[in-house]
Amino acid sequence: MSADIFALLLKSTGQTLYMVAVAGLIGSLFGIPLGVFLANSGKRELFAAPATNKVLGLIVNAARSTPFIILVVSIIPFTRLIAGTSIGTSAAIVPLTIATIPFIARLVETAIREVDPGLTEAARAMGASPIQIVFKVLLAEAKPGITSALTLTIVSLIGYSAMVGAVGGGGLGDLGIRYGYQRFMPDVMAIVVLVLIVLVQLVQSAGDWLARRFDKRIRPR
Repeated sequence: MSADIFALLLKSTGQTLYMVAVAGLIGSLFGIPLGVFLANSGKRELFAAPATNKVLGLIVNAARSTPFIILVVSIIPFTRLIAGTSIGTSAAIVPLTIATIPFIARLVETAIREVDPGLTEAARAMGASPIQIVFKVLLAEAKPGITSALTLTIVSLIGYSAMVGAVGGGGLGDLGIRYGYQRFMPDVMAIVVLVLIVLVQLVQSAGDWLARRFDKRIRPR
């Protein structure tokens, strides 16, 4: 592998990490509260708002069911409005974030619903406010599940970030397409795939370790 290709590989890896980190952070800031609300806004729940729950549920389902590459193309005007362009690494963060929010929301909702309802009832009986219940009971007890959810989200984002390379989003996907496919350089394509596999393995291993650390059912050795 030439020095030029190695430099491009380092640059592309940095772009991928940048896209994943920013989209993951923004997606979490919106997705986690949305997931908590979806899990607690049904009838006779903490933030009872059944109508709003149904509407948000439909929107989340619609966003999750849209293939990512179609989402990228369909929101190009919105991407231009936010990023000033529809091409490049910064522009790619817009569709990545939009795809991440509903993904995280559903996973967090599932993690919250797995918390023993008796804990919520006990906190209510002791006079805890809904916000206190969310932070001191639900999020605390669901921490392992939420950690696993965020791990899965980051792994998915790495795959999505490779897809945006097909529409000029930069990163490892763009490098693989431009050099590995269009210039018939299979060694570059193989290296790109290997780097993506390594990134996924590192993220998954770190996420699994954190989830085990947070899980109170697992006794430390």
